[in-house]
Amino acid sequence: MNKLREIVDDTIQVLEHMKKSGTTHVEVSKQTLDELSKAPVVVRAKASQPTGNLATLESKVKACTKCSELAQCRKNVVFGVGNIHAELMFVGEAPGADEDEQGEPFVGRAGQLLTKIIEAMGYQRSDIYIANVLKCRPPQNRTPLPDEMNNCRPYLLEQIDAIQPKVIVALGATAVRALLDVEIGITKMRGNWYTFHNTPIMPTFHPAYLLRNPPAKREVWEDMKTVLTKLGRPIPKTK
Repeated sequence: MNKLREIVDDTIQVLEHMKKSGTTHVEVSKQTLDELSKAPVVVRAKASQPTGNLATLESKVKACTKCSELAQCRKNVVFGVGNIHAELMFVGEAPGADEDEQGEPFVGRAGQLLTKIIEAMGYQRSDIYIANVLKCRPPQNRTPLPDEMNNCRPYLLEQIDAIQPKVIVALGATAVRALLDVEIGITKMRGNWYTFHNTPIMPTFHPAYLLRNPPAKREVWEDMKTVLTKLGRPIPKTK
């Protein structure tokens, strides 16, 4: 389905470019029309936020100054990275020093661990989409303030609406709070399914927590197996 969505989006972009270039008619063979008449009709539920809007949104986010402290101290806005047609999306808390330096989420030690988790699930990092609640690094990596989360949350919601993942993994309490508006501890919530705008959400521990508490990796892997089952994917054998 993701491949089909990609083909449809690419076709629409080509047709729109042809229209802007002055093309008024496109020749289509009778054989092609006959084949199209046999093909099933695919209806996308949300046409209001096509994935092409992500580029526009990214430009908007990079110019954002809603949080004056963060805007002044950031080196780079960290928008998001990955497959814009991903069936699986990971949402973290905020960029750290490495992410602020490179402009990409989860590239430091915690990011390297997240990549290993993704690969253990049978994906490549490029197969999924990764974003944070905050797009700018808080000073000294402090926890995001409520006002900062409120300012940045609409950007995250637009990302989710554009990508339309089948499952979201919320990494840590801040991501869970931003998406579900709850104050329950991550220890109680992890491993259980919740719903955000009809999208299943699996809360689990943040990779940074796993670096401090390696035994919790076992619990995160159990959560990821549950995610794979929800997506209808096989569970790889771990070494």
